[in-house]
Amino acid sequence: MTCFVLTAIALFANFSMLETVSMTQPPCKQEPAAATAEPTKIELFNGKDLTGWHVDVPQADKAPDTTATFIVRDSKLVSLGQPNGHLITDAKYENYRLHVEYRFAAKPGNCGVLVHASTPRALYKMFPKSIEVQMNHRHAGDFWCIVEDITVPDMVKRRGPKENWGITEGKARRILNLTDDSEKPPGEWNTMVIECVKDAIKVWVNGDLVNHGTQCTATKGQIALQAEGSEVEFRKLSLTPITKLSN
Repeated sequence: MTCFVLTAIALFANFSMLETVSMTQPPCKQEPAAATAEPTKIELFNGKDLTGWHVDVPQADKAPDTTATFIVRDSKLVSLGQPNGHLITDAKYENYRLHVEYRFAAKPGNCGVLVHASTPRALYKMFPKSIEVQMNHRHAGDFWCIVEDITVPDMVKRRGPKENWGITEGKARRILNLTDDSEKPPGEWNTMVIECVKDAIKVWVNGDLVNHGTQCTATKGQIALQAEGSEVEFRKLSLTPITKLSN
């Protein structure tokens, strides 16, 4: 009996000691949550050459020695404007923010960034199937429908009579932007930001929202730069994956 009592007392003492230690130890520290990884930015232009791009200039089909339309000069990608054609990414993209910095190097004129590009020479045997974000001087941010379509608010006001709408030759393919006053004076650098998420496209020029369309008939594709008569320099072409449009 005495042995049993002593054993019980010892067990009780040990339990009490364990409880005391447990209550006096500091709480376990939690590891900080892992920081959310920033989306990987893709530099579409490396500042050295046209790696990642290919040229489609119809005139070169019959004259392979045609003067190059797109070159790299002083670490800038340059569209010389002639002969007409497009510089097209090899890769296809979807759900992204495209950051473009450009200026008209000489007399301002026409050019454009094409998103969701696919079938080459689908319009006028020149333009790839796409939605063009216009860079034409004083009209930056217009949409041009090139065998693809998109919807914006106030469609009749911005596209004209509905019976004239279309996406092929001779149809009303131009959709006016929200402001023609966002460009900087000729010779200065402009920033154009194009966001494409699912069936929506949103465009800013120098920080101004200039267009926002939805129900686009394409949601992914290549990106293309135009040569359409005017010399344009590009010093930045970067793409960042996103999952939603900016406010």
